[in-house]
Amino acid sequence: MEKKGRIVRATGEEIDAMISAGKTYSNWEAAERIPQAEVERMADEDDGPLPEGWEDTVIIGIPEPAKSVSIRIDAAVLRWFKASGPGYQTRINDVLRAFVRAKERTGTVQNVATPGNRTPRRPTDRRA
Repeated sequence: MEKKGRIVRATGEEIDAMISAGKTYSNWEAAERIPQAEVERMADEDDGPLPEGWEDTVIIGIPEPAKSVSIRIDAAVLRWFKASGPGYQTRINDVLRAFVRAKERTGTVQNVATPGNRTPRRPTDRRA
């Protein structure tokens, strides 16, 4: 079992062993007694209903690890993301990922910078 801060990651087998040994804080019997319709109602109450077609966004597998980069973002955009609290970098990544997936679904990739095709800079970019 791997622990990072307050988050604990465990395999299915490890969770089964914890349940068997009584080493979890969850009341699994009570949770299993809740009908599926009630679980879905509570989820809708907490987070709202899932959008139509959400199943198409599920990706099975282990994601690539994040890569640390330095990018220039408009100050107003950064303020907007930071205003919603911790995790703003993850939210920025989520928006970019959604954009990439949308482009992949429609088959439209525009302005891709390759070694022979540099993306033009904005007039306000004063770098040489």
